[in-house]
Amino acid sequence: MAGELPLAPLKRLMKQAGAERVSDDGVEAMRDVIEAEIAELSEEANRFAQHAGRKTIKKEDVLAAH
Repeated sequence: MAGELPLAPLKRLMKQAGAERVSDDGVEAMRDVIEAEIAELSEEANRFAQHAGRKTIKKEDVLAAH
């Protein structure tokens, strides 16, 4: 995976969720997992959009895919 998401906001979110300390490789692993989940969710949302006869993924598609 290319690593598109910035690490600093992820690290802040992890700390807000209760992590006292987070290593760099821990944040990178979180990024990789999140990006994989986003890709999977996007594919499913796209299927909902296509089924509705649209090319555009809408909020309802994302929520249905979730």
